[in-house]
Amino acid sequence: MDQPAATDTFTLYDLTVVVEQIAGHCTCAMAVGDRFMLQGGKLALPAGQTFCIYALQATLPLLPAKQRQNHPADWIETDARTTCPDPACRLIMRIDRTASRTIRHDDVSPIPWADIAGDQADHV
Repeated sequence: MDQPAATDTFTLYDLTVVVEQIAGHCTCAMAVGDRFMLQGGKLALPAGQTFCIYALQATLPLLPAKQRQNHPADWIETDARTTCPDPACRLIMRIDRTASRTIRHDDVSPIPWADIAGDQADHV
């Protein structure tokens, strides 16, 4: 079997999203320290813990960008907090990068990297 080209890999950060502050009344019974983890495309919760779907949905658009290394001046590199959309809750979450992992394209896509790399070579 051929060795995959070095360019068929990329790096993603693992993330932990932590409830940092609750300054109002959280109707979903969230508590400071509640968290979820993102490893690659998989979300995990600590055993026995729940997480409010409304707070979760507020983080989702940010997570793929936080998983990747961006330009140092990009706001996604310097800003790590987001809020629950419930204005009465005033819940603040912090997105922490916890580790990094190298991922092969073919492990996360049904389209073989060799097909894509060949197409790209044809257009150079």
